[in-house]
Amino acid sequence: MNTTVTRTVRQTTPPHDQLPVLRPTRRAGLLDRAALHLGVALIRWGRRPGRELARYERLANAHELALLQRELERTRRQSERERSYALARLM
Repeated sequence: MNTTVTRTVRQTTPPHDQLPVLRPTRRAGLLDRAALHLGVALIRWGRRPGRELARYERLANAHELALLQRELERTRRQSERERSYALARLM
């Protein structure tokens, strides 16, 4: 057979450019939306910045507070000594 079968109607757009069949979109249900919000919240909570830094800063702050307490106590003792010395000189 040497005959070629052609269509009677000419196709103007190539098959790969044809428009897809439009189907109605499926709406997300309440459970799907709740799961999506929960997932996003968990991701945001897991990626919150500075967890390790906050831990380190808490330790550093505790150390600095201890140093400040020692300095305050030393200053208080020195002030008491100076006060007692000044009172002794007045009498």
